[in-house]
Amino acid sequence: MAHVDFFYDFVCPYAYLAHRRIEALCAEEGASLTHRPMLLGGVFRAIGAPDVPMTTMSPQRRNVQARDLERWAARWAMPLRFPASHPRRTVLALRAALAAGADVATASRALFDAYWVRGEDVEDAGVVERALDGAGLEGAKLVLAAGTEAVKAALRASTDEAIAAGVFGAPSFVVHTDRGAQLFWGQDRLAFVKKAIGGWWVELPTELGGTASPVGAGGAA
Repeated sequence: MAHVDFFYDFVCPYAYLAHRRIEALCAEEGASLTHRPMLLGGVFRAIGAPDVPMTTMSPQRRNVQARDLERWAARWAMPLRFPASHPRRTVLALRAALAAGADVATASRALFDAYWVRGEDVEDAGVVERALDGAGLEGAKLVLAAGTEAVKAALRASTDEAIAAGVFGAPSFVVHTDRGAQLFWGQDRLAFVKKAIGGWWVELPTELGGTASPVGAGGAA
């Protein structure tokens, strides 16, 4: 059976647009799915990219990207509301999601909604706690656990594993099949993820490594 690792950070609007769709896709295709919260800023620093890529964009590109997000949100009928002073720090939210253990998917849905549906500041422990409570989880307990060394280490490990897998942005999907692993980047590459779950494999030319191609090039940060 195919397996998908879903790497994401709550700060990324494209990851928000993907999170429920990847769950539905894996359920439809019979693939197992692991939610892998990661610190996107940590990935950027590891690969030498700016912490906030949009600050390096031209005004023209920022404008087009904003319209692109609005179009994708409309395409999938998903509300999209930027918090004030976006981007916000998501370390607490990411750690709280990881602290949820087997309920990481439920916690992640709640925190994506807090950030992108209600435009709330997930740097605020009260916001994180209420979002998790609203999902039927023990928000106060998870916020407290987010400060433990074990959970801090878990986020560092997940981020390091993302980097080792070749992840350079969010959302990223690593599809594992009998033939190996393929990396896909971007919420608009879920059609490729579906094909890969079904056995699709793209060979790179020998001079580029001769292995599965990390296909995917848009709808991401």
